[in-house]
Amino acid sequence: MSVKSQPVLDVDTLIDDPRTRILVCCGSGGVGKTTTAAAVGLRAAERGRDVVVLTVDPARRLAQSMGLSELDNSPRRIEGVGADGGELHAMMLDMKRTFDEIVEAHSDPDRAKQILANPFYQSLSSSFSGTQEYMAMEKLGQLHRSGAWDLIVVDTPPSRSALDFLDAPERMGRFLDGRLIRFLVAPAKVGGRLGVKMLSAGFGMFTGVITKVVGGHLLRDVQTFVAAFDTMFGGFRERADKTYRLLQTPGTAFLVVAAPEPDALREASYFVERLAAERMPLAGLVVNRVHRTGVSTLSAARSLAAAETLTERGDHAMAASLLRLHADHMQITTREDRLREHFSSAHPTVPVAVVPAQAGDVHDLDGLRRVGEDLAENGATSAA
Repeated sequence: MSVKSQPVLDVDTLIDDPRTRILVCCGSGGVGKTTTAAAVGLRAAERGRDVVVLTVDPARRLAQSMGLSELDNSPRRIEGVGADGGELHAMMLDMKRTFDEIVEAHSDPDRAKQILANPFYQSLSSSFSGTQEYMAMEKLGQLHRSGAWDLIVVDTPPSRSALDFLDAPERMGRFLDGRLIRFLVAPAKVGGRLGVKMLSAGFGMFTGVITKVVGGHLLRDVQTFVAAFDTMFGGFRERADKTYRLLQTPGTAFLVVAAPEPDALREASYFVERLAAERMPLAGLVVNRVHRTGVSTLSAARSLAAAETLTERGDHAMAASLLRLHADHMQITTREDRLREHFSSAHPTVPVAVVPAQAGDVHDLDGLRRVGEDLAENGATSAA
């Protein structure tokens, strides 16, 4: 069967457009999202753009695919990129280092030292729910403000948490504006003996309960952290809001990445609907690891029937095995077509690019180039 006609995603047109400044790749785990981000970044660089690929995925697949042993919180230039004046850099988000950099940049040295040494801050910057996504927003904002690259490709974490960074400003705002935080901030703002009296009076009613729950040391660490960090609260939310609005501009494009599997395409539908609800500009869907149908007119049913006939006769065992393999392949491609047809029916206006399954794992620049070429073939075929 053939998949219903649907707009084709022309990746080359997208990355060649100088107005495209940010590309965000999102999708569930195990669908080739990191490979897609790296391949798109490499192709853009080799077509003359200065590109940085930022991965938020803690796995090290991006570094490995680019021939590096590791990536860190600073962009590293990728060698061996043959380009017409373009360059490719790559980096992996270090959320604690990014948090530390913000503290150092937006507070005086003494206060920064006090905050960085605070045990509550160390826990918050390393493991607080939502910190990674918020820091991804911060890092994206930093890269954009630097003006050093004309295209930023973001590889988000796998699964639905890939869109959690859209919630980061609100989540951080809820935390900073929470009742406990505001209660702790109030005495620090008043200062002096009055502040001490307010803190003592306020906590006198329930400090025993809180201490039993979180511990006395943690409570003091939180109070100290809030007192030192208070002046930075507004800046955090303001920068995150600016980055959120940046993601809604025409210069940003989202690529949803999926595999031709039920769960992955259901997640892709979720991403498409969520992006539409957030008014984020969707470029299209990339379906990876699709099996080619070829030009054979031999159906799976006829292939299996022929294999059965040969088996019953007791001869041509090799031919029978090949017929069964062909039948399996035809059944797989038919199932994949049906899944893509289902997505097409639900989202008829979403452009789609199909990338065939590779012969092996993509682990170097040549492999990434092949993926980029396969992506580009969609647009070329559509134009033809």
